[in-house]
Amino acid sequence: MKKNIGTVGTHEQNESEDGAHHRGYADSSQENSSQEEEKDKSSYRQIFKATSLFGGVQVINILVGVVRVKLIAILLGATGVGIMGLFNAPLQLIISVAGLGISLSAVRDISAVHGKGDKVGLAKIITVLKRWTWFTGALAAIITLSLAPLLSKWSFGNSEYTWAFVWLSITLLLQAISDGQKAILQGTRRLQDLAKAGVIGSVLGLVTSIPLYYFYGLKGIVPSFLITGVTVLFLTWYFSRKVKIEKVSLSRKETWVHGTGMAKLGISMTLAGFIATLTTYILNAYISNRGGVEQVGLYNAGWGVVGQYTGIVFTAMATDYFPRLSAIHADNLQMKKLVSQQAETALLIMAPLLALLIVTMPFVIRLLYTADFLPIVMFANLTVLGMQFKAVSWSMGYVFLAKGDGRLFLILEVVSGSIMLGMNLLFYQMYGLNGLGISFILTFLMGGSMSFVILKRKYQFGFPKKFYGRFLISYSFVVVSFLTVFMTDDFMKYVVGIILLLLTSYYSYYKLNQLMDIKQLVLNKIKKRIN
Repeated sequence: MKKNIGTVGTHEQNESEDGAHHRGYADSSQENSSQEEEKDKSSYRQIFKATSLFGGVQVINILVGVVRVKLIAILLGATGVGIMGLFNAPLQLIISVAGLGISLSAVRDISAVHGKGDKVGLAKIITVLKRWTWFTGALAAIITLSLAPLLSKWSFGNSEYTWAFVWLSITLLLQAISDGQKAILQGTRRLQDLAKAGVIGSVLGLVTSIPLYYFYGLKGIVPSFLITGVTVLFLTWYFSRKVKIEKVSLSRKETWVHGTGMAKLGISMTLAGFIATLTTYILNAYISNRGGVEQVGLYNAGWGVVGQYTGIVFTAMATDYFPRLSAIHADNLQMKKLVSQQAETALLIMAPLLALLIVTMPFVIRLLYTADFLPIVMFANLTVLGMQFKAVSWSMGYVFLAKGDGRLFLILEVVSGSIMLGMNLLFYQMYGLNGLGISFILTFLMGGSMSFVILKRKYQFGFPKKFYGRFLISYSFVVVSFLTVFMTDDFMKYVVGIILLLLTSYYSYYKLNQLMDIKQLVLNKIKKRIN
């Protein structure tokens, strides 16, 4: 009997232990799930914070730009805007080639050694970067100086602007050095200093440029470029010198070896940038020859409105998302998750912003420019419809760079750049400026699809099912907002537009709050400020 009791007791004890084991396993699973959920929220919050930080910078830039572009439109007209575009396109083409992508690829290298706390390694990379930016900047200036007569003829059809390009060659040296100093700030995660440099630079650029346009008209364009270059150089130097580095001694050979290693990925990025700038230059020249300089001004004005407005998302991607993605490039699962988080956050943030821009586009055009620029309203609104495709496409595109797969990235850029240029020329010939808006939508839809297929085959990439639903809903809000443009009753047009804007805003807030608990984020921010 005692034996039976003992046996029963043993069974009860085993069952108790098994139950405790299962409860412990369940508790552990719940804890792991909770930790994973909190980790995801933290990631979404980081994306949101970075977007907010540079969103604030972009808002200030937009406000400064409102005044600047409005005054430029009044003082210089569409011709002045067109001349500035024809100056800027070839200059950026040259700096993108001569720069070798050193400043872009350096961000990745600086972030890696800074994260490890390797002070000597950091000092070496920064020293190499500084030397190479001087070299590449000087090279870009010499190229521009040598090609000045040809650049004037290619851009304007005459040699009248040769000396303008000679003087503007100096700005390329200034820009190369400034870009290197920005890379130091970005790589060492001094994002607030980087943001401050951007804000102050915008304000000073306005203060110094407008008087030149007022007193000298079109002749003030070149001096304004030079003064802006000097201003940005000083600001980036001021903030980057706060990064304390060890004193290191590097020979010319070491500088060359380290620099060429840094340039490997940079060259692919440079060639990609070259392709983008080249297609822009060819398109500007084509529009200039077909429709005149004024048409170039209208195109650049329309693109400027949408590009600057949505820059809050794309600037945050380049500044915060790319280094974070690079840090986890060896883990495909984590990369897949981060890409999805970035794309989803970008879509939800952009949806109400795009809906607002569509509804208010005529007012924005009048505010930024003059009534003479109203013909670009439809072109700008069509471009808005492609911005969410661009956000998703960019989120995926950074994977190739983070993986260091420069060759594949370059191939994709060549293919997509060729498609974009071909479609731009075709649709402009068929439908004018509005055709360029249609081309923009189709190009990023095709480019994004192409990137998705390659990532899926090469890295087993894919978006979660919930992503597609959220994309469809957020994009539908923007499309329906666009359709209100065709309503003939102005009063009803704005009533419906405002209702759609409110619905879009509510949907985005609701989903973002689910992902990152915005209420708690705001409360924590308030408590931090109070304490």
